[in-house]
Amino acid sequence: MSLTFRNGVIDCIPTLLGYIGIGIAAGVIGKASNLSILEVTLLAIIVYAGAAQFIIAGLMLISTPISAIIFTVFLINSRHFLMSMATAPYFKKFSLWNNIGIGSLLTDETFAVAMTTISKKVVINSKWMHGLNLTAYIVWILSCLLGGMIGNFLPDPRLLGLDYALVAMFIGLLYLQLISDKSKSKKNMLLVMLTVSVLLVFLMKFISAELALLIATLLGCCLGVLIEKCK
Repeated sequence: MSLTFRNGVIDCIPTLLGYIGIGIAAGVIGKASNLSILEVTLLAIIVYAGAAQFIIAGLMLISTPISAIIFTVFLINSRHFLMSMATAPYFKKFSLWNNIGIGSLLTDETFAVAMTTISKKVVINSKWMHGLNLTAYIVWILSCLLGGMIGNFLPDPRLLGLDYALVAMFIGLLYLQLISDKSKSKKNMLLVMLTVSVLLVFLMKFISAELALLIATLLGCCLGVLIEKCK
């Protein structure tokens, strides 16, 4: 049976707690950085990236030049190149406009859900991806708006544990992907993840966290490809 838009919406639901928690936190931080509720909401609509929104709010607060803000956000979001390359082979049959829509709203969370679904040998389609992406996008915008509205009453999101919501969500997604993989490649997956983790910790001693993450992930991908080729 072909996946539908509604299936995408349903499959996005387990990730929404992370979106809501981090979205509210982003709104609170934005409001604390002297941004208006409208500006907080526009950041969510146009930028649509939690880490980038936190960085933008902080840099604007200290009057950082626009060029520096753009370059910093580019580095932070450069991981999207990797996610796009990983998912591109599965989107070849989609139209150009479908690919633009999917690529524009692809996030860490929707990427993880998509790859978990693919690992289960389920054929994804554009309707399902749009349901997944649009649900996450709308919830993110509303969460940031809510955070901006309550920003004056909630100065520290950590008091409610909102800063841990995203971490908890990714742990859950990783667990679901591991238990759904019935093949013998699970050991290889764990080896690659361990390698990326060690490289990340090592590289962060010499370069920025954003570059370290990008390089460690690329090297981990290379290791994964070599393992698969050597089977």
